[in-house]
Amino acid sequence: MAYEAAWLSDLDAEDINFIKKFILASGSLKEIAEIYGVSYPTVRLRLDRLIQKIKMSEHAEEDPFIGLLKRLAVDEKVDLDVAKTIITAYRETKGDSK
Repeated sequence: MAYEAAWLSDLDAEDINFIKKFILASGSLKEIAEIYGVSYPTVRLRLDRLIQKIKMSEHAEEDPFIGLLKRLAVDEKVDLDVAKTIITAYRETKGDSK
């Protein structure tokens, strides 16, 4: 029986590869930093962003547009304040006051 978590399907290949390396390193951020050749704070930031993606996926928006904007903001492809402004305006046009 195959099991696929919905949050896993929302991650890109790079994120899944990071998770695999993290698990194989027994959760050692120091070891992951060495593998990637970056600083510990850089790895910590990457892990924090990945956690945000997973949380967003588990609390998926009913509206795919809002979910997309949130993912773009987490990936730093859209500024967070800009994403919030767009979401607010979008909700107002729909009459949604969330």
